Amino acid sequence: MPITIADVAARAKVSKTTVSRVLNGKGELDESTAARVRAVIDELGYVPSSRAVGLARGRTRVVGMLVPSLTWPWIGEVIQGAVDVLETERYGLLLFTCNRGDESMRQFGAQVSAKSFDGLLVIEPEGTLEYIATLHRRGLPVVLIDDRDQTSGEIPSVGTTNHDGAGSAARHLLEIGRRSPLVITGPERFGCTRQRLDGFAGVFADAGLPIAAERTSLGDFTVACGAEAVQTAIANGVEFDAVFAHNDLSALGAMQALLDAGRRIPQDVAVAGFDDIPTAAHTQPPLSTVHQPLREMGEAAARTLLAHFEGTPLPNRPTVIPASFVKRGSTIE
Repeated sequence: MPITIADVAARAKVSKTTVSRVLNGKGELDESTAARVRAVIDELGYVPSSRAVGLARGRTRVVGMLVPSLTWPWIGEVIQGAVDVLETERYGLLLFTCNRGDESMRQFGAQVSAKSFDGLLVIEPEGTLEYIATLHRRGLPVVLIDDRDQTSGEIPSVGTTNHDGAGSAARHLLEIGRRSPLVITGPERFGCTRQRLDGFAGVFADAGLPIAAERTSLGDFTVACGAEAVQTAIANGVEFDAVFAHNDLSALGAMQALLDAGRRIPQDVAVAGFDDIPTAAHTQPPLSTVHQPLREMGEAAARTLLAHFEGTPLPNRPTVIPASFVKRGSTIE
């Protein structure tokens, strides 16, 4: 039979309340009594329920994390950054995805109602921002790990410099003499798409080289959309000497389509992406890309939440970690 708190109390000749106070460090206790209780705990090998201890302390020492899907190639880096911080501080992570739509959100909502975690990290699944904002207004500490656009600023967030990161890719392409880029965007509804397009196009416009509409292709962040954009441009006779894709997956699709069409990379067409997923350094040739500080974003979000648990107010402005451009063989020989 498992050892219970009642067994400890009986052996130490104290009440269960006294044992609980020793376990949780609450209340004033005679040191000799506390020492006796601790000795009995060691003797019996009693392991308290972490949930019971958490409830007694008013804290679960668990952080929830809500993500769209674990299949997105950069999600793992963000989660690992958060986990590195949480485990160091002896917190657990309760992970939720939205893979099954409304059913997933119902299960998540049940855990919110059960107070299964102390605070929430969110990589915003589509269509849930207002729900998350409502939870935050009701008192649940939330930090958004946001590579999109959270214009209201209501929820504390950690993000990166999408506009400036895309601008750095544009400046690099201009420096190597590329004047006619094909741009493969992300979905229009995402704030990061607008920021990356504005940042990239702005640099070319300032250089007197505005990007014509036929050299901008609406994508959806997939390998397929990158390949299709290049195939369509070639079929329509659009001249381009570079590709800037709004994420690395689209860039990988573009590279394959270029190679299939007999175009050399980077001699004929230079290719740049955005994200710097682990695969980017191992393509052939290796992909030049804007490095998103994904792990650092996860770390910063987790630290922000843990600092709040210790009494630091949540910030009222976004935490921004700069992106940087990484030059590799897809743009330079």
